[in-house]
Amino acid sequence: MAKTDWNPVLRAELAKPYWAELQAFVDAERARHQVYPPPDEVFAALHLTPFSEVKVLILGQDPYHGPGQAHGLCFSVRPPVAPPPSLENIFAELHADLDLPVPRHGSLRHWAEQGVLLLNATLTVRAHQAGSHQKKGWETFTDQVIRAVNDKPERVVFILWGSFARQKRALITGPQHTVLESPHPSPLSAHRGFFGSQPFSRANAALVEAGREPVDWALPEIVDERDQ
Repeated sequence: MAKTDWNPVLRAELAKPYWAELQAFVDAERARHQVYPPPDEVFAALHLTPFSEVKVLILGQDPYHGPGQAHGLCFSVRPPVAPPPSLENIFAELHADLDLPVPRHGSLRHWAEQGVLLLNATLTVRAHQAGSHQKKGWETFTDQVIRAVNDKPERVVFILWGSFARQKRALITGPQHTVLESPHPSPLSAHRGFFGSQPFSRANAALVEAGREPVDWALPEIVDERDQ
């Protein structure tokens, strides 16, 4: 993991036996299979959202497993990749909640750069095989990321979509934090309560109440997709 202000926070994890085993597993997978995201983007969420700046954490489960989709931020895809169905539903709720225009691209980098940690529980996946890198050690690492954010003294809004993310509620113990839970935005479950849950306005209200800057959830047009 390249140097960021997360390094001192997570240094102890990188010294544990599971970490070396996990990296050996991922290296072996890359030697035999196509693995997403590329090596230099596995930790993009931590590089784009410094520990000191985290104000919202959105938790996903697995990176996208289709060509060109995953780039290290949960739910996000770079243009010209079309937004997958879950992201389309997130954008539909964004429009309904804040009356913002539906973005014409799927990159959530603008959110990440404002302190929205877009964290997947598993940080790599074999192409076309959802869940293929689960229970290999990534969840141990990302649980520690969640615990570290929980230990921050200032309020953080945790957004947990779907049953997998909601299982992580037990890691969030700080009374200063706000936890927003709803069904997952996937087409299978969005109509069971994700639509109408207003996560964006509720997150901003919680931040403002705690004296923190709200997030500008509007996604600007991208001039140069290489910047995304």
